[in-house]
Amino acid sequence: MENYLQKVVEDKRSYIDKGTLPEYIPELQKARKDALGVSIVTIEGDTHHAGDYKYSFTIQSISKVISLMLALKDKGESYVFSRVGMEPTGDPFNSMVKLETVRPSKPFNPMINAGAIAVSSMIEGNSGEEKIKKLLDFFRKITHNPELEINEDVYLSEKRTGDRNRAMAYFMKDVGVITEDIEDSLDVYFRQCSIEVTTKDIAYIGAFLANNGVDIITGERVMEERFVKIAKTFMVTCGMYNGSGEFAINVGFPAKSGVGGGIMAAVPGKMGIGVVGPSLDEKGNSIAGLEILKDLSKNLDLSIF
Repeated sequence: MENYLQKVVEDKRSYIDKGTLPEYIPELQKARKDALGVSIVTIEGDTHHAGDYKYSFTIQSISKVISLMLALKDKGESYVFSRVGMEPTGDPFNSMVKLETVRPSKPFNPMINAGAIAVSSMIEGNSGEEKIKKLLDFFRKITHNPELEINEDVYLSEKRTGDRNRAMAYFMKDVGVITEDIEDSLDVYFRQCSIEVTTKDIAYIGAFLANNGVDIITGERVMEERFVKIAKTFMVTCGMYNGSGEFAINVGFPAKSGVGGGIMAAVPGKMGIGVVGPSLDEKGNSIAGLEILKDLSKNLDLSIF
């Protein structure tokens, strides 16, 4: 498997120069554009890696999957989906146009920025610090990596430049979608996006999801199966932003990308996959990482469709 994965990584490096690093978060401009790696973790606990799998990057929007499950656990489906919708948007992940033009005024789904900010505000805790500790502890548990930390430089960079996210949050406060303190809620969101991971970490998250919320190492049920299934459904319909439909056809399993270059995938009943490639396409997805997942899906027959 390692030999196959290494060949796939090397074959897909040619795509890197066709992408770009994100400009709107200045700290992400410091990423290694040429990094490309992959990890697979099966639900039996076997691991396989290739390429730059030890390269560290910030989790960014992949964290939205976890914050959604925690909010569902804390508040329940009725509460969460009274404030955030269940539909794809067809718009870029940071678009705010439909917040005002569509009624009711709530984000279309939890995978776009507006929806994720609203969801993060629903996680129970007496302060932003309590909420982010809850998130970080959960990440450490399901990745089996107690050393996961927040990249402070990326967090501060996002906080300084996140004016569009701030505008969406204050609009949602005005229309009643968010009831918590806005700056605290934004702080939780910026911090959760800045958790530093490797492909192995996100492959473990994918395996946890592939195993329907049961820890693949301990056998403990960590999250209700219903909430995991909801999260995976959103990954299929919205996880790759406005490239989700094309991804479903060409790859065919639940996945979530982040502008740090990571893609976390869950092949139900089989494995989790983590890839990293900081060079992004115009939709915000890892351009070479996508090609790796296409290859894996085709040659390992992983599509669920």
